[in-house]
Amino acid sequence: MRIIAGQFRSRPLAAPKGTDTRPTSDRLRETLFNVLAPHIEDSVFLDLYAGSGAVGIEALSRGASEAIFVEIAEPALRAIRANLASLGIRGGYLLEPHAIAAALKRLASANRTVDIAFLDPPYDDAGEYESTLTLLGGKCLPLLALDAIVIAEHLKKLSLANRYGALHLYRNLKQGDSTLSFYSVKGFQG
Repeated sequence: MRIIAGQFRSRPLAAPKGTDTRPTSDRLRETLFNVLAPHIEDSVFLDLYAGSGAVGIEALSRGASEAIFVEIAEPALRAIRANLASLGIRGGYLLEPHAIAAALKRLASANRTVDIAFLDPPYDDAGEYESTLTLLGGKCLPLLALDAIVIAEHLKKLSLANRYGALHLYRNLKQGDSTLSFYSVKGFQG
C-alpha cells in the first residue's frame, strides 16, 4: 500500500496486522481521488472507519487542509499513528478514537464542518452503512458543509438507499467487487 499522488507520492503505508482491516486498494483510491480532485484543495476530509488512514492521508497528500480520522480499533489506531509519523505529518489532522456515532455527534456539537466524508465500514456489516449515512443526513447534518460530498465504499452486491435524510445519491462508480456511492445534500450535484 502506498500514497498515490501529491506531496507524499509513492511513500509506503503500513496496515494493521490481521484480517480485521481491509484497506481500500490503491486502484480504488486512485479512482476516488480522480473524481474528488477539484474538491480536495483546502478541504476538511473526514475518514470514517479509517483503518490504516490511507484515504485521509491521501487527501492530505493532495492538499486537504485537515483530515479527521475516526477509528476505534487499537491496531488500526497504531497503524494510523505510525503512518502519520513515518511521513512526518505533525499537524493538520485530528484523530478521533471513538465509535462512529459518538465521534460524529461530538464533531457536530463542536461546530466542526467537513467538506468531504468518506466511509468504509466492514463490508459484511450493512447496518453500519445505514446508521452512519442516516446520522450524516440527519442529526449530524450540521457537520457537513452545504456543498459537502459523502462517499461510501461498499460491495457491488450491496445496494444502498438513494436517500438518507438530506443526503441524496448522485453517482455510483463500480470497480471490481467494490462500488463508490456518492451523496450530496439535496440540490447539489458535484
